[in-house]
Amino acid sequence: MPELPEVETVRCGLLPAMEGQRIARAELRRADLRWPFPPDMGARLSGARVVQLRRRSKYILADLDRSESLIIHLGMSGRMVISGLAAAHVPGQFHHDHPALEKHDHVILHMENGARITFNDPRRFGAMDLCATSLLESHPLLASIGPEPLGNAFNADYLAARLAGRKTPIKAALLDQRIVAGLGNIYVCEALFRAGIHPKRAAGRIGRLRIEALTEAIRATLLEAIAAGGSSLRDYRQANGELGYFQHAFRVYGRQGAACVTQGCPGMVRRVVQSGRSSFYCRICQR
Repeated sequence: MPELPEVETVRCGLLPAMEGQRIARAELRRADLRWPFPPDMGARLSGARVVQLRRRSKYILADLDRSESLIIHLGMSGRMVISGLAAAHVPGQFHHDHPALEKHDHVILHMENGARITFNDPRRFGAMDLCATSLLESHPLLASIGPEPLGNAFNADYLAARLAGRKTPIKAALLDQRIVAGLGNIYVCEALFRAGIHPKRAAGRIGRLRIEALTEAIRATLLEAIAAGGSSLRDYRQANGELGYFQHAFRVYGRQGAACVTQGCPGMVRRVVQSGRSSFYCRICQR
């Protein structure tokens, strides 16, 4: 499932085609994705202008000039692809050549500027919903999400307070969206390695200095991943169809049996299953 860097990369790719632009026509080619679409979604989107395109955790939020917001979740295999861009490096310049629609192209936004945004989702684990913009914070998908890890509200003081007394492993704690938004398996593994913290260590037994290192490792890992366009392991593509490249910079994730990248460390990357998910770590570097 795409994590924060992948969703942020998609959002940035959609900006020139969507933000400030009007949806001439919303075409729904089925009645649902993971859940049924809200009533009259096509009509409610058609003619609306996208005032702002933002991200909350792993969700893309398109605020409309009708006081509603479109909530988009990519799910396991969802992709949002732009066609009609004349040149990717020239914002707002479009032509009208679009590829033929495919079987799993479920929602198409025909933009007034000539661009076309296609939501393709073979597994249909993605989701779309409409909500009054003023009520977004109380929407069931967003209500209990913690602070953004790249925002000012996420810092060592906050994280220390949320981890205090917890016996759960730090890996599980960081995957809890109520504690911090948008983190998934890949970037938690990578951040824990950078901070030198074993994924099984009890969250409440991590000292202050190590929590400070962890918050910085989380930020650095996410920023590097966003700069690389995210990680493409299976279905993920950027909005322009290109792959992400951060998978080439993995230090532990997916590297079971490989030598540790830390200079002078004789260890190898190990894998352990925690709550049904693979954790990758170096037993020498991470304590």
